[in-house]
Amino acid sequence: MDVLTALLSEGTLASLTRALAPLLLLGMAGLLCHRVGVFNIALEGFMLMGAFAAVAGSAVTGQAYLGVVAAGLSGGAVATAFAVGVVWRRGDPMVLGIAVNLLVAGLTTYLLWAVFGVRGTFQSPEVRPLPQLGAAVAGLPVLGPALATLSVLGVLALAGLPAMNAFLDRTVWGLRLRGVGLDAEAAGSLGVDPRRYRFLVITFAGVLGGWAGAQLSLGSVALFTENMSAGRGWVVVLALLLTNGRVWPLVGVLAVFALADAVGIRLQTYGFPVQLSDAAPYLATLAVIVVVGVTRRREARR
Repeated sequence: MDVLTALLSEGTLASLTRALAPLLLLGMAGLLCHRVGVFNIALEGFMLMGAFAAVAGSAVTGQAYLGVVAAGLSGGAVATAFAVGVVWRRGDPMVLGIAVNLLVAGLTTYLLWAVFGVRGTFQSPEVRPLPQLGAAVAGLPVLGPALATLSVLGVLALAGLPAMNAFLDRTVWGLRLRGVGLDAEAAGSLGVDPRRYRFLVITFAGVLGGWAGAQLSLGSVALFTENMSAGRGWVVVLALLLTNGRVWPLVGVLAVFALADAVGIRLQTYGFPVQLSDAAPYLATLAVIVVVGVTRRREARR
C-alpha cells in the first residue's frame, strides 16, 4: 500500500507533467504534418537537434531562453531541409525521414565532442535550465504542485494542443490545411497551393520539434545526452497512426506513455531494476497498441 500511495503522489503527478510536456509539443508538430498529408517520421531528428541546440545555446550565452531560440531555429533548419526534399524535390518522406534521424543522431554526437570535448553526456554550471512556474501556481488545488514544476514551454505544451484543435477545425487556414491533406488537387483547383502549405507546415513543425527538445534538455535536467530523445519521436508517430490524427485520443496515448515513464522513475526509489523502469513507457505503449488492435478487430466483425 505504501508503494501504491507513493506512485499516486504529487511527485508522480509532477513527473507526469514534465514527461508529457515535450511529447505534447512534438505531438502538435506531428498533428500539423498529418493534417496536410505528410507522413513525417523525422520528428525524432527535430527533437534531438533541438535538445542539443538548447543546451549549446544556453551554455554559450548563459541564458536559457536564448537556448530555446537556438532550439527552434535548429529544428526549423532541419525541417526546412526535409521539406525541400519532400515537397519541392518530391522525395519519399519515409526515406528522407530516416535519413534525417540518422544524420542528426550522428551530427549531435560529433558536435558534442567537437564543441564541448566530451562524449556521452554534457553537463555544466554554465547551462541554465528554464525557470519553473514555482510559487505562482503552487497554491492551486490538486494540480498546483504538478504545474509548479513546468516551464513556459510546458505551459505552451498543455495549452497548445486544444488551441491547435480549435485552429484546425474552426478557422479558414485550418480548414485549408485539412483540405490539402484530404485532396491536394481539389485544394489546388480552389487557388490553394498545396506545396506552399506543406512546406510552411513542415518548417513550423521543425520549430515545435526543436522546442520539444529544449523542454526535454532544459525543462528539468539542464544537460544533453547522446540520443536523448530516446524514441519519443517514434512514439508520437505511432500515436498519430493509432488515433488517425484525432487530438484528444492522441493526448490520451501520449499521457499513457508519460505516466508509465513517471511511474518507472518512481519505481527506481523502491529498488526495482533500472531496466524495468526504462522499459515501462514502451511496454505501456505496446499495451495500448494491443488494446486498440483488439478493439478495431471486434468492431470490424460487427
